[in-house]
Amino acid sequence: MPNGDDWIDEDVTLGRIGPEVEKALRLGFHGHKVDLDDKRGRNDAEQDAKRRRVEKGESELPVYATKYSQEEIEGDIRKPKRKVAVMIGYNGGGYRGMQLDKKQKTIEGDLFRAFVQAGAISKANAEDPKKSSFVRCARTDKGVHAAGNVISLKLIIEDSDIVSKINENLPSQIRVWGLERTNNSFSCYQLCDSRIYEYLIPTHSFLPPHPRSFLGQQTAKIAEEKNDLEGWKSRQEEVENFWETVDERDIKPLLAELDERQRRLVEMALFPSDAELEQFRRAEAKAQKENNPIHGDEMSQPESNTRSTETTDSGADNARAGDILADAEEVAAKEAALTSDTHPSSAESVQDLPTGSLQSAIKALRATYISARRNYRIDEKRLERIHKAFKLYHGTKNFHNYTIEKHHSDPSAKRIIKSFSVNPQPILINNTEWLSLKVHGQSFMMHQIRKMVSMVAMIVRCGCDPHRILQTYGPDRYPIPKAPSLGLLLERPVFESYNNRCKDLGRDPVTFDHFEQEMQKFKQEQIYDRIYHDEEANNVFGNFFNHVDNWQKKAFLFVTSGGLEATQGEMSGGDLDKELVQGPEGLGADSADSPSQEQQDES
Repeated sequence: MPNGDDWIDEDVTLGRIGPEVEKALRLGFHGHKVDLDDKRGRNDAEQDAKRRRVEKGESELPVYATKYSQEEIEGDIRKPKRKVAVMIGYNGGGYRGMQLDKKQKTIEGDLFRAFVQAGAISKANAEDPKKSSFVRCARTDKGVHAAGNVISLKLIIEDSDIVSKINENLPSQIRVWGLERTNNSFSCYQLCDSRIYEYLIPTHSFLPPHPRSFLGQQTAKIAEEKNDLEGWKSRQEEVENFWETVDERDIKPLLAELDERQRRLVEMALFPSDAELEQFRRAEAKAQKENNPIHGDEMSQPESNTRSTETTDSGADNARAGDILADAEEVAAKEAALTSDTHPSSAESVQDLPTGSLQSAIKALRATYISARRNYRIDEKRLERIHKAFKLYHGTKNFHNYTIEKHHSDPSAKRIIKSFSVNPQPILINNTEWLSLKVHGQSFMMHQIRKMVSMVAMIVRCGCDPHRILQTYGPDRYPIPKAPSLGLLLERPVFESYNNRCKDLGRDPVTFDHFEQEMQKFKQEQIYDRIYHDEEANNVFGNFFNHVDNWQKKAFLFVTSGGLEATQGEMSGGDLDKELVQGPEGLGADSADSPSQEQQDES
């Protein structure tokens, strides 16, 4: 192994580490150059960091560590450790992700504690996973599931019932399928040849934007401006007039029950325009000044301005970026601001308008639109469009637009996609039709699969030429939103090269073949059923695409006939990620999305 900083130079050249990681490694914890081969120096640095955490009042131990007294450690009988590959499966709901985190609940944190409690890790090593050479095969982010994943480490496996004991100390949504002895140098991360992921998505995600939504209006307008109207219509022929039929058959009878003012309020709440939103902002700002005799920096900002930058992980109706009219009381108050020369207080505005009927009307209309989506059944022609679009990902491509904080010139942005297939037989669950997508790739970057799925869905639903995907491999930046994590699961990693030579090492292959029956049952009960339930309860995919369709900026117009040119004047992908409002899944990057070398795999 190269000495000093030589190995860093090699990793930088090969694109294995980025500039931030390189800087941290070269400077060390104290901001001055350290000898990376000096284990004592690194240990002192870690102890210094731990001391600073204690001084700040933070817990000395990570949340996954178990503290034992010196007497308990000395009384623990020493047993030999063996290098093993641990095959696991989990439902990612309620966890911050797979990777160990010192402060938050993660899959690996629960696994590490279970290993300790089952006696597979000694009490002396119960505070630090590195002492057991803990390595993950594939990192999954918040909310992402895995039917099969692998970690490699050194465990005490003398007990023949060790797998059962580990599982006894785990919640039902995390399972250890089995252990496989490996050679001592085995690393599941380095020896994994490829990974297979599955993504489940409702077929209604491929319906076009509603014609009254911002994106729906722009796709038609720009197609006409670019003399692509006939081409655009031909790419939407199997869903032509879908929303017009729903409006005529289901929506108009509901609107007919309202008076003219209520009807206008309800329609604006569902499909607010830029002009209407700006009017509301100005009127509310004016009212704020009149009702608050505070000037300068002390004056509080209007709620409508701050609301657009809030983030949330809950509530099905919070998913739309332009929806500052989230409830009937706000609708009524803002309408009063526009129709009155002397703006009354919010309480008087709400009292003067029949907010109860407005609330009921908005809920009824939203429920009707959700029902119409779920009753949709995909056409074979549209299914073929989806299939052809996903095939454009095959091969070695530059996916810098499908992750965060990577540039076109970064060698690590090039990834190999072996296949991206669509199951031609949709499945019907609780009256919602679903598609199963499977992608097999050598490795994946952060959010890559979710952005790949989102790009195809946006292209198909907006009637865009699918070859727009090929343009995303170039140097231009495309602000592609990430699809919900709800539908993503790691099917399994593949160790083909290792398994071909493991017999020569006197070991058995690392495979999930022996656990197929248990894995299928687990997938159905812990992953599929929860995905279906969460979508039915929270309308996650419907809200996500509503959010995209009603985002009142040009950022997503690259899926129109105007291409990237139609987004001119808008922010780049990285800036957009920071500004996008987060619904149940969020369109932009999470606050913890600072990438690192550990974040090579899909999240």
